Amino acid sequence: MAQSAKPLQAAQPSRRDFLKTSALATGAALGSMPLVAVHAQETKRTFTAALIGCGGRGNGAMTNHLEAVEYLNEKLGWKLEVKVIATGDWFQGRAQSAGKRFDVPEDKCFGGADAYKKVLDCNPDIVVMAQPPAFRPLHFETVIKAGKHVFFEKPSAVDPPGIRRIIAAGELAKEKNLRVVAGTQRRHDRGYNQRALELKDGAYGRVVAGRVAWNMGAIFTNNPINPKGPDDLVGPWQIWVEMSGDHICEQHVHNLDIANWYCGSHPVSAGGFGFRARRKAGNMYDFFSVDLEYPDNVHIHSMCRQIADTWSWVGEDFVYEHGKPGDFEVQSADPYEAPGYHPNAYVGEHAHLLYAIVKEQPLNEAQNVAWATGAAILARESAYTGKRITWEEMFENPTKNPDLYNLTMKPQAEDFETGEVTLLKDGDIRIPGV
Repeated sequence: MAQSAKPLQAAQPSRRDFLKTSALATGAALGSMPLVAVHAQETKRTFTAALIGCGGRGNGAMTNHLEAVEYLNEKLGWKLEVKVIATGDWFQGRAQSAGKRFDVPEDKCFGGADAYKKVLDCNPDIVVMAQPPAFRPLHFETVIKAGKHVFFEKPSAVDPPGIRRIIAAGELAKEKNLRVVAGTQRRHDRGYNQRALELKDGAYGRVVAGRVAWNMGAIFTNNPINPKGPDDLVGPWQIWVEMSGDHICEQHVHNLDIANWYCGSHPVSAGGFGFRARRKAGNMYDFFSVDLEYPDNVHIHSMCRQIADTWSWVGEDFVYEHGKPGDFEVQSADPYEAPGYHPNAYVGEHAHLLYAIVKEQPLNEAQNVAWATGAAILARESAYTGKRITWEEMFENPTKNPDLYNLTMKPQAEDFETGEVTLLKDGDIRIPGV
């Protein structure tokens, strides 16, 4: 009899083959090599780092990166140093503010649409990226081509071409022997990894159903922007679908990533609904409710909402074939055993990135975050259109439904560099049906 597990909350091969063969059930993000501890004398290293995207999350991510250095040094007896040498943001003032925080010379704090290029001209070893999602496919591709290790925030894109671009750049990163970690920090949390190892070892059989959610109160501004120029899109980027992907991408991607991870696949189709009831600013929906179909007729209910004074729940809850969490002894080795798990997964993801860089071990989460973001885009478009949409027609087969396959949000990152930016309108939303 199928049994429901205690919900987890925040603090191509078959699915069975996927979970049996992956070292961490992460789409082979780490390959098959455990991260093994080494002696301190082998790990006296100095790296340079740069920050692209200097808002709250960017400052937070770089702070976490430096905290990870302290964590690894204390835990493993290393003598690791990371020096921040450049910052870049659309708004130069933000870049300069971050530069002061991280002791970056003012002449290495860059603003404007091409700030990411100027940052790369400083030749950092590691690039931390937290720019608006609309910029990430172009910036990630450029940084990988430049041969840099990357931490980049989620979501990875806002449209299907962007997803394919992220996946392609991720494959290039493998060819260049680069390490890539995404801001889906649950992948670096002890509890989530414990459950993944239990699944890998067959503790519960397969996932047969589930629900994932990011339901919360109101967030961000609700005063209409009436954009007059690009600043009004880049500044409050979270409220524009074309910049953020809508909140189903920007936030709910975390929960969708867990569904993909534990189901061992991206969804094969999505059908759902959503709408806008309370917002005045931007052009996003207030809520989504979507049925995600995974291989073997597994259905996961995806739901997310941003409305004040409503039921809040953020987490994941799955039904398995058998077993109960906590009554199974894991046999497989934990690939993160050596660096361990920082109590704060926001720090832990950077610790695992730095460990893999130092030990030259494979770590590449580009496909994972692309699949999670792709699941969000698939769900979003099913709600916007009122249609059931397949993964194949949106991401894989250019002839099956060309309109979906080529769906491109405007403005694109390149448009900000040419100055040909399409201005958006508050309340201009997609309405399903006729």
